Amino acid sequence: MKTSDFSYKLPEELIAQDPKEKRDASRLLVLNRKTGKREHKVFNNITDYLIPGDCLVINDTKVIPARLYGEREKTGGKVELLLLKRKENNIWETLVKPGKKAKPGDRLLFGGGLLKGKILEVIEDGNRLIKFEYNGIFEEILDSLGQMPLPPYITHKLKDKNRYQTVYAKHEGSAAAPTAGLHFTKGLLKEIEDKGVNIARVTLHVGLGTFRPVKSDNVENHHMHTEEYHVSEEAAELINNTKRQGGRVICVGTTSLRTIESAAVSYGFIKPGSGDTDIFIYPGYQFKVTDALITNFHLPESTLLMLVSALEGQREIIKAYNEAVSLKYRFFSFGDAMFMETRRLVYNTDGTYNQKYYTEKGELKLPYSEYIKEEDRFKEYITASGIKEAWDMFH
Repeated sequence: MKTSDFSYKLPEELIAQDPKEKRDASRLLVLNRKTGKREHKVFNNITDYLIPGDCLVINDTKVIPARLYGEREKTGGKVELLLLKRKENNIWETLVKPGKKAKPGDRLLFGGGLLKGKILEVIEDGNRLIKFEYNGIFEEILDSLGQMPLPPYITHKLKDKNRYQTVYAKHEGSAAAPTAGLHFTKGLLKEIEDKGVNIARVTLHVGLGTFRPVKSDNVENHHMHTEEYHVSEEAAELINNTKRQGGRVICVGTTSLRTIESAAVSYGFIKPGSGDTDIFIYPGYQFKVTDALITNFHLPESTLLMLVSALEGQREIIKAYNEAVSLKYRFFSFGDAMFMETRRLVYNTDGTYNQKYYTEKGELKLPYSEYIKEEDRFKEYITASGIKEAWDMFH
């Protein structure tokens, strides 16, 4: 599978530079499973696509003001630092710019010495381990000195730090926001719960690994960096009960999806706990728990675009993206959103199209309504005979 298969043309003016004034006023592109058609809505219409018994999975990580600007103690040279992951107490894995001049033993100053750092060693991908020294509480110092780590494609200054946080952000640790969650307001979440939809809260601290470009020509050769996640007993129970009762598990964002798929120990069942995950989801992946996804529009040739293609099919996703471009949707972190349900019969495990239903180019061989009936039969067969037998029969 070629990385270039996940390319599309995006005019620069469609990259959203600022958040919408109202969180839930963004546009929503729906890939309607029942009809096979694309629908164009406003995000607060998402409730129309949720039904009682569904479970919405949200990532309650909180973005830290992880970008620091300082200077080298010896030379006074400017330095930019991005905190990636706390390794222990005051030692962090960081990205330093300019990197070539940042050598073990060098000391860095931030805020005129309010925060000091010593580079301990250079690790994988040129990242640096830095030990910090300070008086007081690290989080308070970071809040006063640090800036929100907006992606490089956003050039406007963020007026309100809270707009790069979800309204349900709780556990600090991310270097980037789980951006699909930015569309939700507290009122919209209450409306969803009042409708009989459960909300499961999981945590995955988003690092830069999710956003690193795929440099290999072959998708399979790309390696993801690890990210820390946590699934509570309460969240696991909500998700597992939903699957047992035939409800849908709908993930808000790719980070929520990667969390529950990492925690899945078998088809339809996840285990509570904490750990590090480097799960890489691309066409051919067998989804164990996820039934649907709410997500933003992603960069060309990115691992996130590969993930959503695994849900719907690469051909269908690229067609949807091209339509969104033609209708001038807003893209990336502060952009618009999509809603899609998982198709489980699109691919074989090797990433080739399932030729029982698709041509080699990803075109359906049968009417869409007949394909959906096959999807429903597949789910019934899983319940009766198990995932392996169902997979063998329908692929």
